[in-house]
Amino acid sequence: MKKVIRYFLLLIGSFQLISCEDWLTVYPQNEQIRDEYWTSKEEVESVLAAGYVYFRDAVQNLIDWGELRGACIYNQYGSDLQIFQVTPDDGICNWASLYKVINMANSVLANAEAVHERDKTFEEAVMKSYLTEAYFLRALSYFYLVRNWRDAPLILDPYETDEIGYEKEKSSENELIDQIKSDITTALATGAAKERFEKDWATKGRATKWALYALMADVCLWSEDYAGAIMNCNEILNASSPFRPAFVKDPSKWYEMYYPGNSNESIFEIQWDQVNYNQSNNLPTLFGSSTPTYLYTERMLQDFIDETDITGINNAVRTIYGSYLPNTAAATDYKNATQGYIWKYTGIGFQEQTRPSNEQDPNFIIYRVADVMLMKAEALILRDDNEEGWQTAIDLINEVRVRSNLPKIEPVLSEIGEADMLQYVLDERKMELAAEGKRWYDLLRFGKRNGFKYRDRFLISEVVEYNNTANPSWIQSVLRDDDALYLPIWSKELENNKLLIQNPYYGIVK
Repeated sequence: MKKVIRYFLLLIGSFQLISCEDWLTVYPQNEQIRDEYWTSKEEVESVLAAGYVYFRDAVQNLIDWGELRGACIYNQYGSDLQIFQVTPDDGICNWASLYKVINMANSVLANAEAVHERDKTFEEAVMKSYLTEAYFLRALSYFYLVRNWRDAPLILDPYETDEIGYEKEKSSENELIDQIKSDITTALATGAAKERFEKDWATKGRATKWALYALMADVCLWSEDYAGAIMNCNEILNASSPFRPAFVKDPSKWYEMYYPGNSNESIFEIQWDQVNYNQSNNLPTLFGSSTPTYLYTERMLQDFIDETDITGINNAVRTIYGSYLPNTAAATDYKNATQGYIWKYTGIGFQEQTRPSNEQDPNFIIYRVADVMLMKAEALILRDDNEEGWQTAIDLINEVRVRSNLPKIEPVLSEIGEADMLQYVLDERKMELAAEGKRWYDLLRFGKRNGFKYRDRFLISEVVEYNNTANPSWIQSVLRDDDALYLPIWSKELENNKLLIQNPYYGIVK
């Protein structure tokens, strides 16, 4: 089970009991709290910890936003998101969880330096390290906003008094991306981002310089800066530090990324610890084999069956007993499965054995090294129209495949084109990163690049093929509208902020 730093996690626990709203509202209205609250390094750390807590609270939204439109998993109880009929009244459109993280990050960035001047025990190196974490949390939150809403209010100052105006207009996707890159660049430029923390859980559960590089690579891919994506991937993949995250090549270690978690391959994952701090989550229930909310779609189940055919049950890594479990009485009968249970958050890496009742606390991985390797492969294909760059991309894909006991792909590069190469990457990401909140963003990124050059192949065709809850003709009509690719602003948000203008696809103009 995960080891933890007691002090930091107790601070997180305290923010679950005494929320940030609570410590703000104990002061009389119209009274500033800055001078009264920001007096010690412990208070800075507490607010920083609250940012991580709010991300933890957002995990089910991260799953829904990143997966349901991507059509590899579905909510068997129904979701407007997976049938592409979401409306502004749907709670799934509420971005509050992300802005809570942003407000905590803004608070740290605005006040840490003043606390450093007041509290002589608050060393400058520690302060700068906290700032790098705050920049990461803010950048990651805005990146989720960009990928889901495209345009959103850009807020860089904390709400510390009721005198600060709540209403703010949206900023464009380009403005948000510029700010995200600026935050990451600023954090890295301080030289204070840690390579590791004292305890393993913190190295994987708090923002390190590796997490900053992974996020920047992802943002560069999204914004079609392929040289930047490769450079930031290389900062991880070519690092010589003994504390770098590293690709776990041993197939027998693959499931350790999920149980017990915090593996050497991990870069950043959202943490829980039930044994030591009674911090559990409902991921094993949401994804389990009893009464799950989420299941693999029929087409995705077939992909897992096909891969299991290649390796056989005894040599399977990321298929049976890895990413999925068939609903058959015997594993050997997997070909006749009619449902595929999502197994990454439920099992313990040994056949059908499940997490015990006191370990209902799987982490949720945001970035890991295999993800970065496939990001680099994607960027190489799009940057280099030559066989050398493409062969490097194939080599990266094959490293991931070989780890799962799968044969290498060996295309004749002179006989295929860019789209064929990208298909290899997209297919590998689908299987390796299944149910990790990535699929919709992958399809949208592949489909929209270069003026929606690949809308039909990588967005519409993939969703139509894998979705088993919506009418194909409806899916096609929705995905041909650029605005429909993004969520509406929640109706209550429009009521509270009169400067917001609704996404035009959803038929409301404010």
